[in-house]
Amino acid sequence: MNTWRNASLALTAAAVLVLTTACGGAGGDGEDDGRPVGAASAAPPGSGGNDDHRSGGAKARDAAEPAGRLAVRISPQLGRFVTDGAGFTLYRFDEDSAAPPASKCDADCAKAWPPVPAGGATAAPGTDASLLGAVTRPDGTKQLTIGGWPMYRHAEDAKAGETKGQGMGGTWFAAAPDGRKAAALPVSSDDEGGARPAGVPGLSTRKDPELGDVVVDQDGMTVYRFTKDSAWPMKSACTGECLQRWPVVAPVDERDIRGITRKGYVTFDRPDGVKQQTIDCWPLYTFAGDAKPGDVYGQGVGGAWFAVTPQGKLAKTPR
Repeated sequence: MNTWRNASLALTAAAVLVLTTACGGAGGDGEDDGRPVGAASAAPPGSGGNDDHRSGGAKARDAAEPAGRLAVRISPQLGRFVTDGAGFTLYRFDEDSAAPPASKCDADCAKAWPPVPAGGATAAPGTDASLLGAVTRPDGTKQLTIGGWPMYRHAEDAKAGETKGQGMGGTWFAAAPDGRKAAALPVSSDDEGGARPAGVPGLSTRKDPELGDVVVDQDGMTVYRFTKDSAWPMKSACTGECLQRWPVVAPVDERDIRGITRKGYVTFDRPDGVKQQTIDCWPLYTFAGDAKPGDVYGQGVGGAWFAVTPQGKLAKTPR
């Protein structure tokens, strides 16, 4: 019995050692003491600082809750689709019309598919803000439209990232950034074999004139780390309202990255049920204050948010 117990303990220790090595060990990368690193770009008004890491998990959205800053998520099954600022999927209804915008979902339908209020909604970073509009509903309220199509949430989506309404009744579909139906990503063969999304990689790098090489998402938006997070154990200190300003980077297949370390390239299962991509086991985010590719307004916010290097480190100003 002792021999079996010792062998079991040895195997467990070995497994922990492997994961610790992959995630950089308990000591992290030695840069995360909360001190400012490198040059900080000026943040736009209202970008926030240390008040961005509030407690609280995701919850079902109130029917009349504003959408806030929209975001774009990506998955192999749905491709690129739109969420509200808290990560809840936005849907469109085939029986509606976009030209002119009109909603056919009312009464009981609107209880199952709450219309998204137009007030307080802003375009997702990297998308065309001119596609956002509003339609007046029979009760006089204004409903958000994208590309003319009225937007809805689904009452059965209880937490961020869920898409329980997708394909329901053959008429309800997650909305793409242009208001059309979200569609599965096209695939093509790469030089490593297998299939991967065609076109721009899910995560890649660009050279910033001040910060050097930094990681960007499929829309070219800068990717950030939060110094109050930890890599071992993997833990995110950005929850609740913080996620409206710092949306998580959704999982990206390892075959769909370019120029980025594969060390600790794993998915983090957040306590709020959302899956988040990591590099070197550090959780990744984008910044709602970045309006277009190349923006780095999140750099140095609150002395705790910094762009990420291809090695998963905090970006520093080149010497």
